[in-house]
Amino acid sequence: MDKNEVEQKVIKSYQQDEKMMILVYAQWCINNDLDPEELYGQAYPGQLNNRALSDALELTVSKQESEDIPDQTVLNILQLFGNDDLAFVVQEKVTDKPGKSSD
Repeated sequence: MDKNEVEQKVIKSYQQDEKMMILVYAQWCINNDLDPEELYGQAYPGQLNNRALSDALELTVSKQESEDIPDQTVLNILQLFGNDDLAFVVQEKVTDKPGKSSD
């Protein structure tokens, strides 16, 4: 494998991981009765109509069909991918949960 092929493989892997991060975020929102696009818009007001988020929303399942996604997991994955502004908005929602703090 030459250098270019390795680079392309790394890029593709990162893009797949990023899609998974977006799906985890979107499903967490669904599970917590939150609108993923609304929260995203609060974090990134200049980036409305995010195609990757729209694609992820098509893959989400109902709250009843989903496994629980711990709050801390979604925060960690957002920060891992540099989505600190979105993690901040999510943290505010976690803090606002009645009778619940971050997992």
